[in-house]
Amino acid sequence: MPWWAWMLVGIALLAAELLTPGGFYVLFFGLAALVVGALGVAGIALHPALQWLLFAALSIVALLLLRQPLLARLQIRSPKARVDDLSGETAVPVEAIAPGAVGRAELRGTVWTARNSGPVALAAGERCRVVRAEGLTLLLEPES
Repeated sequence: MPWWAWMLVGIALLAAELLTPGGFYVLFFGLAALVVGALGVAGIALHPALQWLLFAALSIVALLLLRQPLLARLQIRSPKARVDDLSGETAVPVEAIAPGAVGRAELRGTVWTARNSGPVALAAGERCRVVRAEGLTLLLEPES
C-alpha cells in the first residue's frame, strides 16, 4: 500500500477510537498504521507483505504493552472519604448512649450507628471522639 493509504487508515482508526466508548483498542491499530505510513514518507520502501506484518506486530505489541498503563493513567480518581479515616474526628450523639450500648451519632452531617466504647454514658449533644470505625458503626468515647 502507498504511504498515504496507511496515513488515511491511521487517521480513520484514530477517528473511530474517538467515536467508540473507551477501551483504547482501536487507538493502537491507528498508531501502528501511522508508523507504517511514516516509514513510507521517510523513503523506506517495504514490500506490501512486510508492511502488513509490521502493522500487525506494532499493533499487537503496543496494545499489550501500553493499554493497561494508559488506562491506569487516565483512571479518574475521586477523593472518597474512607471510613478508616474517621478516627479522631468529633461526633455528637443524637441520643444518650450507655457504656457498651449502641445508639446514633452525627458526624459530618450524617447520622451513623454508634457504640459507646468508653466507661461512662454519652449524653445527647455531648462532643465525642471517634476511636475507630467497625464497618459502618462508629466506636465513640468522651472527648475529655
